[in-house]
Amino acid sequence: MTRLFNDPAAFADEALEGFAAAHRRWVRPVTGGVVRATATPAGQVAVVIGGGSGHYPAFSGLVGRGLAHGAAVGNVFASPSAQQIRSVARAAHGGAGVLLMYGNYAGDVLHFGQAAEGLAADGIDARTFAVADDISSAGPDESAKRRGIAGDLPVFKAAAAAAEQGLPLDEVVRAAERAGARTRSFGIAFSGCTLPGADHPLFTVPDARMAVGLGIHGEPGIGEEDLPTADEAARLLVGTLLKELPEDVPGPAGQRAAVVLNGLGSVKYEELFVVYRKVAALLGEAGVEIVDPEVGELVTSFDMAGVSLTLTWLDEGLEELWRAPADTPAYRKGALDAAEPDTAVRPETPVRPETAPLPDTGPSPAADASRHAARTVLAALDAVAAVVEAHADELGRIDAVAGDGDHGIGMLRGSTAAREAAADAHERGAGAGTVLTRAGDAWADRAGGTSGALWGTVLRSLGTALGDQDAPDAARVTGGVADASAAVRRLGGAEVGDKTMVDVLVPFADALAAATAEGLPLAEAWDRAATTATDAAAATARLLPRMGRARPHAEKSLGTPDAGAHSLALITRAVHGALLDHPHEHH
Repeated sequence: MTRLFNDPAAFADEALEGFAAAHRRWVRPVTGGVVRATATPAGQVAVVIGGGSGHYPAFSGLVGRGLAHGAAVGNVFASPSAQQIRSVARAAHGGAGVLLMYGNYAGDVLHFGQAAEGLAADGIDARTFAVADDISSAGPDESAKRRGIAGDLPVFKAAAAAAEQGLPLDEVVRAAERAGARTRSFGIAFSGCTLPGADHPLFTVPDARMAVGLGIHGEPGIGEEDLPTADEAARLLVGTLLKELPEDVPGPAGQRAAVVLNGLGSVKYEELFVVYRKVAALLGEAGVEIVDPEVGELVTSFDMAGVSLTLTWLDEGLEELWRAPADTPAYRKGALDAAEPDTAVRPETPVRPETAPLPDTGPSPAADASRHAARTVLAALDAVAAVVEAHADELGRIDAVAGDGDHGIGMLRGSTAAREAAADAHERGAGAGTVLTRAGDAWADRAGGTSGALWGTVLRSLGTALGDQDAPDAARVTGGVADASAAVRRLGGAEVGDKTMVDVLVPFADALAAATAEGLPLAEAWDRAATTATDAAAATARLLPRMGRARPHAEKSLGTPDAGAHSLALITRAVHGALLDHPHEHH
């Protein structure tokens, strides 16, 4: 378990702060993560990697010459926000564009994609690439759905070495694509990990058994088998990977491969060496020539007892990139020429970006009405934060059944940040729309992860619909909820029946629209819709997940409601209480 921490919600920020302080030779902190201590050479593509905390040395430990130019670091097991990624990428940009790289998880895909759009708006050519190497998480015919695990390292390394050679962005992307297409990983685990502040692991494995096909977020394995000896584990790992070769590799004999035997947290180096001894022998018997093997902790999952094997099948170009030198806090290879001294003087970077100026809503009576209505918005956000705090542990437990257990802590960080940002905007005279928009931005930024992106979208959609000029009426609120429902489905790609928050958001929006169409006042209409939401959330227990980290563990989640659906239902009921307490500030 994680024994040394302060406030669990602050763990990721404090870990990053300590990491940066300990590695000033390689990195400097910026808003959202770290970048190299020396500036990206002019005209060199910047490779910016990222993901959640809890995987060290991924991602911050891989920043340095020959590897990443920067890393955006999210909360525990949650993707960094688009704002964090954009901030790190801007700091790393050397004028030749940016390649954003990450593991293939829903939250990372959302946030890195949004960051790339934002960078394009800033005039920076930005591309994205998701590593999808875990063969246990989807079949060969659905390889685009596979998770990114320890294959992150060789794929990141290929792109970064290409950038270091001075290749243009298109060719750096091609190097990433080539390495990604030729990289496969498979893992096993003997116990789950325990998040900071939790008193039990995210999953357990029966004595004398092992989980097969694990992820790196405390997700349980795909199956279970008897506990192996070290040699039996090596046979399982090698045999499984040799069954699925890239399309352009006719067979293992005569091939050259980069090999990564990765410890996930509490399988230590001597154990890994015992396993690697057999891995090397088995690959040799298959005719595979191993190139620069890596054995150690490279992509971890807190204290998970597990091990994964990664093979990257090399061609001449990929071998050159894999063997190229690198110098980072956690990964060093070969020898680099002395770096050009970096004489740039940079201002100290704030941990959080400064608050943007508020739009001028003007002194008109209509704007005054919106400012008045903003008090109800603020009360609603207070109620949201309170109900999330009260249920955070429960939400984490529900999420851990088939997912990574971070939903409670992510919702807590997001709702708390939203309340604080809304209070600040309201205090400075903002109308209801701006209060909601600021709250949405803060939620997405502080929570990260898929739910952070989606809740940011919900609040921003409502804020856009309400605006800052008029007192919101029931029709406008209902329209905003409908807009939020559509935006969440568009952004996340989920539909009703996929076992996500959409299974509550759509019926809630429909029920609210029907009730207001009947002429019910907003509080009464919301009450009816919140009851619909509660029923819809309970009904998700009967569904199998088709999206997100729970998808590979669909059967395990039967009988348990979706954590995102459950939290949304709790929130709709809490907001109804705020509407009852402020009856004269909405129609």
